[in-house]
Amino acid sequence: MGKSLYENSEVARDVFDAAGEEIKEWCFNGTKEMLRITSITQPCIYTVTMAAYGALLEELAKLHMNAFEIEGMAGFSLGEYAALTAAGSIDDYKKGIGIVTKRGQWMNDAGIGEDGEPAGGMTAAFGDRENILDCVELCRENGILECVNFNSPTQTVVAGDKAALERFRKRSKELGHIKAIPLSVSTAFHSPMMKPSVEKLKQLLINEKLHQPAGKIYSNVTGKPIEENADLAELMAKQAMSPVYWQETIENMLKDGVELFIEIGPGATLSGIVKKINHEIKTTHVEDMESLQLTIGILKGEIQC
Repeated sequence: MGKSLYENSEVARDVFDAAGEEIKEWCFNGTKEMLRITSITQPCIYTVTMAAYGALLEELAKLHMNAFEIEGMAGFSLGEYAALTAAGSIDDYKKGIGIVTKRGQWMNDAGIGEDGEPAGGMTAAFGDRENILDCVELCRENGILECVNFNSPTQTVVAGDKAALERFRKRSKELGHIKAIPLSVSTAFHSPMMKPSVEKLKQLLINEKLHQPAGKIYSNVTGKPIEENADLAELMAKQAMSPVYWQETIENMLKDGVELFIEIGPGATLSGIVKKINHEIKTTHVEDMESLQLTIGILKGEIQC
């Protein structure tokens, strides 16, 4: 991840160098199994995202397009920390890497059972949101089971303990109108299982003295812009165990006049999800030099989305 950015962008190279040799090794040479470990995943994705964002700004400045207007920013889960960094709330890449590294460690620890193995997981559920919510209520019983990512009108991610997830998958199959697909993740993120990480994360964010964002940032917790003078430490700590209201976020950005969505960071998963919310939305992404040049062509009006 991010190697072509490192080799071709001075700003991206600075971000990776600030991250350190270990993170560079993980990003450039890490295996899929290694990159699934959340304490590794989070600093790697954050680093690549900030490198890609820096490379985009660098390229815009070269072309004298630095007056390009950013209407607002949002990040999915971990990505919200990248958005806050881009908006100046987190004022240093190293600080951001330190925060997301500890966040990853604490969230991973929160999801480990007494046997030392992951106590839960996540399942992508495809179908009507209300039907999925009803199925979750039926299957929770005395366990942990919640809808945690409201991605689009037809895609909701469910997280919980292993037994509750198995009940949900079995019941979904019986009902016939919900398709449930297990996700390859290490635990039940954004669920009550993450509660042990929240207070530690809040204290860390208080100590790091986050600034108010210079621009509009849409919150995962509400789907709305973060209010002026909001308690960012409280909000971002709560985010770890709260649902991500991504569909509401995108719909609110559209209402506020966003015309083009640029996904920044590894992959283009969010671009696909956005299209499921509204197929007319224009999207592009930046994860390497090839996608960066494509995005520049779109911004210059030379290429159609």
